[in-house]
Amino acid sequence: MELERLLHSQGFGSRKGCRALIEAGRVALADGVCLNPKTPIAQPEGLTVWVDGQAWPVCAQLYLLLHKPAGYECSRAPQHHVPVLNLLPAPYRERGVQPVGRLDADTTGLLLLSDDGRFIHHFTSPRRHVAKTYAVTVRHPLDDAQLTALCNGVQLHDEPAPLAALACARRDEHTLLLTIGEGKYHQVKRMVAAAGNRVEALHREAMAELTLGELPPGQWRTLTAADFALLGWPPAGHPA
Repeated sequence: MELERLLHSQGFGSRKGCRALIEAGRVALADGVCLNPKTPIAQPEGLTVWVDGQAWPVCAQLYLLLHKPAGYECSRAPQHHVPVLNLLPAPYRERGVQPVGRLDADTTGLLLLSDDGRFIHHFTSPRRHVAKTYAVTVRHPLDDAQLTALCNGVQLHDEPAPLAALACARRDEHTLLLTIGEGKYHQVKRMVAAAGNRVEALHREAMAELTLGELPPGQWRTLTAADFALLGWPPAGHPA
């Protein structure tokens, strides 16, 4: 692969734009600035390129973990708030990274993003029942009847059968730790309402066994091999 094609694959613009970057002396490899757009790259994966002095590890596909703050929409065409993709570098947006599922604008917490269609489909498919755990702040004090209803199943409008939490525990009088295996529209808010309470704040703490750790709000990082293991990716029988 030639250097200009490599930069194009990593989201640095059109082939013509990438060629101009290189010829302007703004791109460097390990051995220094490279001015030849046709420089052959034998093994792109694992390589680091520098653009305007910033290091960019080359990868065929991106897998990111973001601590989503409130006030951002998980959409490429937001209607009322800033798109969550604005929290990512421009080259990542250029190469088509998208949220793995959606969090409401007022919901905070763990959000995965990727440009790998198989990865996105796996973690958004309702057949996979990927566990998602939320810290739910509720308006009224929690009682045992509400917890029991959420564990046993509550009936939501337009749903053919009651929906039950995979796990449900009271963290304190106004905070509920709720784990669900689906991703239906406003599911947590609707389930809590059906149990007789109201959601005041919602924070996703985990997907499968993966948590945010110490990642601050608004910050992101790439997923590691350990993260993939916590997510159960790739699943058994699925090629890596």
